Amino acid sequence: MNTPSIAIQLPEWVNSFLSESPALFPSIEDRMALVVELAKRNVEEKTGGPFGAAIFDAEGRLIAPGVNIVPTANCSILHAEMVAIALAQKNLKRFDISNKGRLDYDLAASTEPCAMCFGAIPWSGVTRLLCGARDEDARAIGFDEGPKMKEWKQALEERGISVIRDILRSEATAVLQIYADNGGVIYNSRNN
Repeated sequence: MNTPSIAIQLPEWVNSFLSESPALFPSIEDRMALVVELAKRNVEEKTGGPFGAAIFDAEGRLIAPGVNIVPTANCSILHAEMVAIALAQKNLKRFDISNKGRLDYDLAASTEPCAMCFGAIPWSGVTRLLCGARDEDARAIGFDEGPKMKEWKQALEERGISVIRDILRSEATAVLQIYADNGGVIYNSRNN
């Protein structure tokens, strides 16, 4: 038996899409617009679920993109946020992307984090979380976001991670609805 391994491979369209993007994303709306578009393209290309994410430095440079590749990679942990965090850590060559709190990084997510992604955020080194659609928007189309604590935003803020919600929420929610309307796979293992 060979030792199994896993490599995170973004869909082929991501590189060409990003080559047409600006070098800087100065505002939180610019950052959210990018991740919502990543989510939308992921749906259109049928390369995963309706979620996008990205890590940006304080100036707005894109460090790493992420899209949900759960159904195409057959791996339940490959949510957009997890992919963006892992790729940022590899690109920066450190597991704490803030470099022991010396640097600020945003995680922009097209939808608020599920329980798993919420758990990874404090360990990643992210200092600010930007959210588009809400947890209830993902649940409305059938996704199980897991048993996340009610005061999740406050819990992150107590750890020094600021949270801004509802950035381009209607645009992000529209991507979720497009996915549902087109018969996208709702991959809750206990409900399929």
